[in-house]
Amino acid sequence: MLWTLLASRPAVCREPDGTVRADGPRPGAVLPGSFNPLHHGHTTLAAVAGHRLGLPVAFELSVANVDKPGLAPEEVARRVAQFAGVGPVWVTRAATFAEKADLFPGAAFVVGFDTATRLVDPKYYRDDPARRDDALRHLLARGCRVVVGGRADAAGAFRTWTAGDLAAEFHGLFLPLAETDFRADVSSTALRTGKAKRPPDKTGGR
Repeated sequence: MLWTLLASRPAVCREPDGTVRADGPRPGAVLPGSFNPLHHGHTTLAAVAGHRLGLPVAFELSVANVDKPGLAPEEVARRVAQFAGVGPVWVTRAATFAEKADLFPGAAFVVGFDTATRLVDPKYYRDDPARRDDALRHLLARGCRVVVGGRADAAGAFRTWTAGDLAAEFHGLFLPLAETDFRADVSSTALRTGKAKRPPDKTGGR
């Protein structure tokens, strides 16, 4: 049913109880991801960001990707099934954040450090910083924000998001979370290969 609806709708939501809908209110906060697999880093980041924003955070799985082939229906079903009893997941074809902003105007997008880095990397805009800036302006024009969780680097030092060399007009677009807000040192790749270690989450006592 979900895949059938997605053929004619830009976004379909599967609720935690398995209900599927394409209409109704859109979420005010969204955590996009590939969720291969869904893990405690995702759910903890969603909980912390929701506390910070005062909004429930839904999840979003795009069947299209700017770097990889699209997902097959059976793979979408497998990944969506992980959210049973966890939270609502919106399935879309929005590969870029500009497209996500059109689907979820006014939403706060909750992302990890690496995703935020890709969001501002000109590499993903044909190596053109002007295209990157136009995409960020589109997020601002749609009333969106980006909440960014930090991460530990290869040396173990925790990195909190900064605007870097972005123009001042974009500084207010990003809301960084400090290490005292959120830290979950987990890798989806490591989980898939069975090499992950699961240290305790650091969520500021939440």
